[in-house]
Amino acid sequence: MFVLGISITTQAILGGIDNLWHHELTARLPSKRTAAPELALHALRESLYGFLFFALAWYEWHGVSALFIAAALAAEVVTTLVDFLVEDRTRRLPPFERILHTLLAINFGVMLALLTPDLLAWGRLPTAILYKTNAYSWIFSFFGFGISLWSLRNFLAVLNLTRPPSWVRNPLTAGEPSARVVLVTGGTGFIGRHLVRRLVRRGDNVVVLTRSLDKALDLFGPHVRALSTLAAIGDAERIDAIINLAGAPILAFPWTGKRRGTLLGSRIEVTRGLVELIARLKSPPKVLVSASAIGFYGITNQEPVDEHSAPGGMFQSGLCQEWEAAARAAEDFGVRVARVRMGLVLGADAGPFPRLALPHRMGLGAVLGDGHQWMSWIHIEDLLRLFEFLLKTPGARGAFNAVSPHPVPHRQFQQSIARQLHRPMWLRIPAAWFRMGLGEMSQLLVDGQRVLPNRTVAMGFYFRFQTLDKALADLLGLRPRALSSASANIYFNGDCPVCRAEMRHYSLICSSSAPAIQFIDSSRHAEELVHCGLRREHLERRVYACDAEGRLLSGMSALIALWSRMPHYSLLARIMRLPLISQAAELIYDHIVAPGLALWASRRTRVIEPRVL
Repeated sequence: MFVLGISITTQAILGGIDNLWHHELTARLPSKRTAAPELALHALRESLYGFLFFALAWYEWHGVSALFIAAALAAEVVTTLVDFLVEDRTRRLPPFERILHTLLAINFGVMLALLTPDLLAWGRLPTAILYKTNAYSWIFSFFGFGISLWSLRNFLAVLNLTRPPSWVRNPLTAGEPSARVVLVTGGTGFIGRHLVRRLVRRGDNVVVLTRSLDKALDLFGPHVRALSTLAAIGDAERIDAIINLAGAPILAFPWTGKRRGTLLGSRIEVTRGLVELIARLKSPPKVLVSASAIGFYGITNQEPVDEHSAPGGMFQSGLCQEWEAAARAAEDFGVRVARVRMGLVLGADAGPFPRLALPHRMGLGAVLGDGHQWMSWIHIEDLLRLFEFLLKTPGARGAFNAVSPHPVPHRQFQQSIARQLHRPMWLRIPAAWFRMGLGEMSQLLVDGQRVLPNRTVAMGFYFRFQTLDKALADLLGLRPRALSSASANIYFNGDCPVCRAEMRHYSLICSSSAPAIQFIDSSRHAEELVHCGLRREHLERRVYACDAEGRLLSGMSALIALWSRMPHYSLLARIMRLPLISQAAELIYDHIVAPGLALWASRRTRVIEPRVL
């Protein structure tokens, strides 16, 4: 048992390294739609391992019951072989991953050889599952619990990746087409995806430079032109403006020497590439709006700084200085350059704010250090408006601080979140813990910057969210996705008998309570949503709701918005908006209800049409 225990422990450790290092950090499989088949195999294999770890930790499987262990081992072999084939077809494995896979396969063979005599001996005994501990019971249980959680995580990732694309679930309404062409780098990040959607809504032709074409296609579909290299842009092509957001996340991994190189390279190389593009274009763009950060000023503590203040002398300051210097090189070609020094960007759906709010939601809000460090923040809506302002304002050149006019100390920031969520805040985390664990990167959390947007305001820009309380009320207001006007059109698949009957029922209710809501058979009027890039196959599989202002909802969001307008259905709408229930309902709608009804409708149509002919 000793050698078998060592072999199983080794398998668990090597498998954990493979999952964390290669699948999560390097390949980032859970974020790639093309990786769904591989992740499904990983989830299956991990569930098999989880069963084996728990089964061998506490029990002996005698007689016929030994076949369960043998079947799990055989299924693991088959799953691994299929996984190897899928990996070779879908991605290029680095040498270390191939070596690790070889070691895992060899060690699994050792496990099998050591376990086979025990299984044969158990198989000759009377059938029974006997409780029996061993020296590795708790270790195996620990591994089994961990790998089972990982299996669940991969399974949920597969469900997310196999849903309809994001642009189909959250439709983009393109504005009146204009001749403007805007190139956006970093367009699939937190800020970039919001900005691209805003540019598309105003009618711009958007070109997105991204490392992940798959992600760009999922987010924006046919509404943008996605490129993985600037070389794909011809010298004679027209680019009217460039917005440069490219760069690896600054607050992710500790700033080791390699990580610093990544942070610098991901920003400087792309920015220099943009300058080279500008140099070779026959008609250069009029403006380059390049992102930077308030880290430019270094650690300022209590002293206020603005756009005229000198830079600091630490890594984050040097990073911003080099980034801005690379962007200023575009001025040599007659391009107006605006540098946006962003503070903490607050958005409800992504970025740092959901992670900051999560502890408060759980009643575990805490102050970092003494709480006196200043936080210079900006609402995502104001940041997007500032980018638009800089694009269209001819005199806007140089540095602009993208922060609210009213920064707050960290303690006040945390107290405001707790107050908005009606939660206590009683914890304090010593700053020394962060300094020891994160090194210089801890400055982003425990050292303050009191930054003011004096030049931004002087240029004529107005912040809609000037105070933190107003911003938090908007972000934490738990405002449901709803139709913003009284009149709305509900599009449904009229070829589906269930959909048709349900919408007829809703129509009768709304005829008296909400007469401005119209129900439209999308199978007969598919052209009405073509401006959103939606085709007949999309409309057959989802319900869409469009209000008079062009706001478009789909799936469960559309149904919940409709129910909220109907008497006797408002309670159902409130229940379906509850956090866990809403996520579960969306998954059930996307994976079971919508495809099931669409398949039934299509088969029913194929059966009926020949009879008609």
